[in-house]
Amino acid sequence: MNPQMMNLVWFLSITVFFVTSEASLLLHKADVLVYNDLGVGMQLMVHCKSRNDDLRVRILGYRNHFEFKFRPQFWGSTLFHCTFKWNGVSHRFDIYEQNRDIHLCNRCLWNITLKGPCMLNSKTSKYDICYPWNA
Repeated sequence: MNPQMMNLVWFLSITVFFVTSEASLLLHKADVLVYNDLGVGMQLMVHCKSRNDDLRVRILGYRNHFEFKFRPQFWGSTLFHCTFKWNGVSHRFDIYEQNRDIHLCNRCLWNITLKGPCMLNSKTSKYDICYPWNA
């Protein structure tokens, strides 16, 4: 193969690699919404963090929500954990765990209830994917 042809093949290979890499990253943007479903008149304090981001403390009235967006890491290690407080009670939960959630949702909707967090199930259109609080 002549040098010009080798350069062209190399250039096309690199171009295809970058284009497909960027396209796959764009497909996996995550959007997380956290709703206060504790009950009428109950306020929920939410404080979410990742290893790199502190999303600040938010106070949510009943049925109000807090939303954040991000791109999950290539290596599958993205984790956002939140502390939830109301009426002197405090709980912790991993609101986005990449290995658990990447195949369940791109737009992850959570109801925070007295019993624990429940995610919207896209197959049933109900908040029936429920988890216990973290220890």
